[in-house]
Amino acid sequence: MEEYPIGKQVRLPSSNSLLTMLADERPASLPQPVEVMTAMIEVAPGDPGTPPHRHSGPVFGYLIEGEFIFELEGEPERIIKAGEAFWEPGGDVIHYQSANNLQDSWSRFLVIMMCVPGQPMLTLVDEEELASRRDRRAPRPA
Repeated sequence: MEEYPIGKQVRLPSSNSLLTMLADERPASLPQPVEVMTAMIEVAPGDPGTPPHRHSGPVFGYLIEGEFIFELEGEPERIIKAGEAFWEPGGDVIHYQSANNLQDSWSRFLVIMMCVPGQPMLTLVDEEELASRRDRRAPRPA
C-alpha cells in the first residue's frame, strides 16, 4: 500500500485530484462481522457532550466546525480543532469526553463507526465502573 504523509497534500497519479491524509491508524482488531455507520454529531455551545461511554468497535472522526475537548482512557485530554481527524479504538476503552470547547458556537464532527451488529453503537459507563477504573485515567489538567 502506498504511504502518504499525514497533513501533506499530494496529487493523485494520472489525476488533477489532491489528497491530504488526515489520519492513518491500524486498529488491533475489527469486530467480525462488522456494521459500519457514518454519522454527523452536533454539539451545542458549551455542552459537555455525551457522558463517559464506549463503542463496540473503532471510531474514526473528522471535526468539520468548532473545537472540542477529547479524552480517551489512558490519554490526556486534548483539544481537537476544525480540520483535524481523531480516532478511538473502541472495545473496552472508555471515551471520557467530547465536550464543545466553544461557548458561543456549535461544534460539528463526522464519525465513521465500526460496530458489532445487533449491539448498541454507544454504551454509557456507570459510576461504579468509572470508580473501579479511575487509575486508568490520565491526570487531570490543573
